[in-house]
Amino acid sequence: MEEDIMLHSMQYPAPGQFDFSQQRRTFRLEMLRSVPQGVIFTVFATFSIYVAIREFDLSPWMKGAILSSSSVGLLLSLFVVQLIRRIGWSVNRMAAALWSIASLGFLLAAFAGDSGLLYFGGVCFAMMALGSGLPIMSQIYRKHYADESRGRLFSRSSLSRSLVAAAAGWGFGMWLEVGGSYRLLFIVYAFGCLWMSGCVLAMAPVLLRASNRIQWFDAFRHAGEDRAFRKLLGVWMILGLGNLTAAALFVEFIGNPKYGFCLAADQSGLITSTIPMVAAMVAVLPWGWIFDRLPFYQVRAVVNLFFIVGILLYFLGGSVFWLCAGIAMHGIARSGGEILWSLWTTRFAEGERVAEYQSVHSFLTGVRGVVAPLIAFTVVGAMGAVSVAWISAGLMGLSTLMILPEMLNEWRARSSGDSSTELNP
Repeated sequence: MEEDIMLHSMQYPAPGQFDFSQQRRTFRLEMLRSVPQGVIFTVFATFSIYVAIREFDLSPWMKGAILSSSSVGLLLSLFVVQLIRRIGWSVNRMAAALWSIASLGFLLAAFAGDSGLLYFGGVCFAMMALGSGLPIMSQIYRKHYADESRGRLFSRSSLSRSLVAAAAGWGFGMWLEVGGSYRLLFIVYAFGCLWMSGCVLAMAPVLLRASNRIQWFDAFRHAGEDRAFRKLLGVWMILGLGNLTAAALFVEFIGNPKYGFCLAADQSGLITSTIPMVAAMVAVLPWGWIFDRLPFYQVRAVVNLFFIVGILLYFLGGSVFWLCAGIAMHGIARSGGEILWSLWTTRFAEGERVAEYQSVHSFLTGVRGVVAPLIAFTVVGAMGAVSVAWISAGLMGLSTLMILPEMLNEWRARSSGDSSTELNP
């Protein structure tokens, strides 16, 4: 039988006993971390693919692999949590180590010269490391943010990230359009990773229960024991496959002349980075308020609706105006989806189980994130972008119908004045 060693008391006090001074310190550092995180966000959605197309003319499978690499990192995050338990590091220290590794990958991409292969390897390496460290931040939010204010605080740092990402998307696009070297962008990304590492190390350390043995897939036991968690994992898989399949083609759809747009770098950056980030900025604080106060499943359904409408407008509109309208709707949905993705396990899990719940959720996010871009680039070649949009919208609509019973239960609970269902889905 596995022997567990308690290296640190993982107590999660009631609101009346909560250390709000620690919350304030964590929030200030999280706001500082949001600056480089917003800059780095532009590499995922826009500039990794734009450089792959315009500078190196990488093959479709390589572009799909770049888009999938952060999802591979999410796959690895399942094992990162178990590794933390084995070596006894704090969550903070592991996150900082992974982000430092990502900086090396961006530096490799920056100095790849004329080698598309080195660029490809460096970007994939960096994005995998970033993806691996993303989910464990949920444990820090669970420990250092009070339940009643977690959504509000997260939405404020998310607003800061969106502001920075919007400015960076526009600025980097202009830089490339006037002939600037992409190498500077990737040096900035590398520096940003080190900045994030410093911020998370300055937060109070959060330690998990250590273990003498590693059971790599042990966290999956929660899916077998918790019916609500198990169902939501399935719902999220269908939803994510639909959304990520369409999102994988956002840059390709407007950058490749075969689809009728072939927009320049500044226009591509404006549409795929700046506009959705501005939309997210407008919506993120309301989403944070909604998350803290309204029933979970109803919030999930409304976010899904914004995703569906945004994708259909983007791919079916047929003009730059509808591209902008669609990506703005998607940006609104993305801001709500980011809050739900990052914090929903804090409603379902207690104490240090948040990291394990989130690692399972992230692992499955990684599965669909690896598969979705490959599906997207395969299906679009055979059936066209419009078909991909309808398939994606259909999957997201199906996932919404799957949670209809839970939404009805929430409405009944609110009507009867029983808040237990809302607070503990």
